[in-house]
Amino acid sequence: MTTKAIDPPGDMTHAPTNKLYFAAWRWHFYAGLFVVPFLLILAVTGMIMMISTATSNQLGTVADVAVTGAPVPVTAQAEAALAAVPGGILNQYVAPEAPDRPAFFAIEQGHAVMSVAVDPYTGAVLNSQDKTTTLYAVANRIHGTLLIGETGDRIIETAASLIVLLIVTGLWMWLPKAGLRAVVPDLRARGRSLFKSLHTSVGTVISLFLLLFVLSGLSWTGIWGGQFVQPWSSFPAEKTWTGVPLSDRTHASMNHAGHQDVAWGMEQVPMPASGSDAGTAGVSGGVTLDTVSAWAGRNGFSGQYRISVPQDESGVFTVMAEVRNEDGVMPWADRTTHLDRLTGNVLADVRYADYAPMAKAMAWGIGLHKGLVGPLNFAFNLLFLLLVIATCVTGVAMWWKRRPSGAGRLAAPPMPRDMPLWKGAVLVALALAMAFPMAGVALLAVVALDVLLLSKVPALKRLLN
Repeated sequence: MTTKAIDPPGDMTHAPTNKLYFAAWRWHFYAGLFVVPFLLILAVTGMIMMISTATSNQLGTVADVAVTGAPVPVTAQAEAALAAVPGGILNQYVAPEAPDRPAFFAIEQGHAVMSVAVDPYTGAVLNSQDKTTTLYAVANRIHGTLLIGETGDRIIETAASLIVLLIVTGLWMWLPKAGLRAVVPDLRARGRSLFKSLHTSVGTVISLFLLLFVLSGLSWTGIWGGQFVQPWSSFPAEKTWTGVPLSDRTHASMNHAGHQDVAWGMEQVPMPASGSDAGTAGVSGGVTLDTVSAWAGRNGFSGQYRISVPQDESGVFTVMAEVRNEDGVMPWADRTTHLDRLTGNVLADVRYADYAPMAKAMAWGIGLHKGLVGPLNFAFNLLFLLLVIATCVTGVAMWWKRRPSGAGRLAAPPMPRDMPLWKGAVLVALALAMAFPMAGVALLAVVALDVLLLSKVPALKRLLN
C-alpha cells in the first residue's frame, strides 16, 4: 500500500472523520514514498534467494554427482578441498543433502571464505567459489544491507518498520467503508480507478501476511532484532549448561561470509569451551572430523547438516541442523550439539524444545519467511511476493495518474485544516518508536519536517501539494 486508497470522502474542512481520513492518507503517502523502492528490492531479492536455493545450494551451483559405492572419509574430502585453496584454514563441513549431491567445505583464505564442493565418492573438487559471490549471497546482502553494511541495515529496518504504518493506515482508510468488498477488485474499472481497485483489494488481502513477513524479517536487523528482541529470547546457557565452561565467543562467531549458519535464538548465547571433564559420553576414541561425522550419523543427524571445526585450543566441534540455514529440517527439528575437541564429550545438545517462546516463534517465522516449510509454503511465498510487487506498482501508478500533469509537484495529500495534527502525529510516532525504534525516528523526522518547515515555506509547500 503506497498512496491514495480511495477518493476523498467529501469536504474535509467540516467532518472530523474526513480530517482523520486525510491525515491517514498523508501519512500513508509519505511512508509509501520512502518504503516502495525498498519493498520492491526486498521482494525481488527474496524471490531470487528462494529460487536459487530450490534449484541449487546457497553455497554455490554445482551439478549432481554419480553415486558410486561408499563415500571416501570426510577427512580425505577435506584434504582435497584444502589443496584447492592454498593457505586455507578449514572452517566448516556441510554434509551432502542427498546421496547424489556434493559435500561442501567452508575454507578461510585471508579475508575471504571459499566454498569448495567435493564429490564425496571420489574426493574430486568440483567447484571452488568465494561464498560472498554466489547468487544467493549477493541477493542476501542486498536484501539485508543494500551492499552498504550497517547503514544499509538501518535503512532496511526503517523501511520494514514503516510498512507497519502503511498497513494500518491503508486498512483504516478502506475497510470501514468497503468491509469484505475490499478484497474483490472491480475489473470493470478503467484507468486510475482500476489501479485504485487493484491496489486496495490486493493490499487488503496481503496485509496480514505482509505484517508477519515484516516481523520475522525484522529479527535479522541490528536494532529491533539484535538489541531489543533477540537478547531476551536467547537460550539461557549459563542457567542450563551446569558445570560446562563457557567461552568468550558467542554462537554468532560461527556465522561467516554473510550466511546465518546458527539458529536465531542461539546467536547471542556464549559458546561452551573444550578442555574439561564436563559433559556426557559422546565420541569415543580420537576426536576427528571423521569420528564426529560418524557420531552425528548415529545420533539423529541426516541429510544436510554442518560441522564447524575448532578454531583454537578451547574451541569445540559443533554439529548443526537448522531451518534458518536451509539444512532441510523443519523448525521443530532444529538442533545444535557441541562436542569437546579433546574428550569427545557432549557439552551441550540444544533442540527446538529448549528454545524460549520467542525463539520458537522465530524458528517458525524464519522457515515460513524463506519458504522452507514444505512445497505449499514455497509456492505461497512466490505468489505473495508477486502480489507485493503488484501492490507497489499499482500504488505508484495511482499517484502518477493523480499528480498534476507538467506541474513539477509531488502532489502529496493535503494536510487537514483546523486539526491539531502534530499532537496526534507525535503520539503515534512515540508509540511506534517504542515498538520499532527506526520507524519512530523516521516519523519524528517527518513530523518536524512537515509541521515546522514544509508548512511554513511557501516554495516547499507548493512543490509538495
